[in-house]
Amino acid sequence: MSSDNKLLPKRIILVRHGESEGNLDTSAYTTTPDHKIQLTESGLLQAQEAGARLRSLLSSNPSSPEWRVCFYVSPYDRTRSTLREIGRSFSRRRVIGVREECRIREQDFGNFQVKERMRATKKVRERFGRFFYRFPEGESAADVFDRVSSFLESLWRDIDMNRLHMNPTHELNFVIVSHGLTSRVFLMKWFKWTVEQFEALNNPGNSEIRVMELGQGGDYSLAIHHTEEELERWGLSPEMIADQKWRVNAHKGEWKEDCKWYFGDFFDHMADSDHESETDATEEDKLNLLTNSEDNNEELCNGQCS
Repeated sequence: MSSDNKLLPKRIILVRHGESEGNLDTSAYTTTPDHKIQLTESGLLQAQEAGARLRSLLSSNPSSPEWRVCFYVSPYDRTRSTLREIGRSFSRRRVIGVREECRIREQDFGNFQVKERMRATKKVRERFGRFFYRFPEGESAADVFDRVSSFLESLWRDIDMNRLHMNPTHELNFVIVSHGLTSRVFLMKWFKWTVEQFEALNNPGNSEIRVMELGQGGDYSLAIHHTEEELERWGLSPEMIADQKWRVNAHKGEWKEDCKWYFGDFFDHMADSDHESETDATEEDKLNLLTNSEDNNEELCNGQCS
């Protein structure tokens, strides 16, 4: 790894909370505030298993025995409980610290949720679009995008100022324990996915882990740890998967030339070369000149005949 990116975290790992009472029975939201929803017994076990998987992943490289981890966690009870169970797999010396981060909380659906009303509201959301639909008294995914963007700015500031990398010889890892939609929005912001691409994404399962790993060139990719089949299951298009594979060896700061989801949507009428563009412009100028000449002649004729 080059010297200009050796202080970057090796991995940024997104973990969704374990199964909650609300996942099991949505009527829980009618009497319990969303942030107070607890994990089920199965959710606690899922979180413990996630901790074991994380520990195995972070300690898998024998050439980097002195790895460390820093946790960020949503303030909701179910994410805090998930982190407690994950922590059972780690010793104190491995953990740099934990930050409770309000900006990575769950999408706000309003206050107490009436089951039938919420079911009808979610049907309206499907017609309106998941990203822009704002729940009454709550948030849209676009609102979540804004606060996740703010969180990412703080995350990069911590990295740039070397606040968390206490020892340059230690391999640093970030683990973000959050929620399904928040994790999808995080990836959308990081990889610059479009709204259309976001709409096609699937929610991670309870305690599912999604790993962004640092490639040889200093860019992060989901394709280092995860298979193409996994990425397809998450809802990534072939173009998005190709981009993840490209990032494995891409140098930090490079931009992939083949950005089909931008050029195809906005510039489908573009000429392939400057010469063709200039030729088209010349033909258009001739047409405009001819049209203007005809208009002037018509006006002149009308003036003479009046």
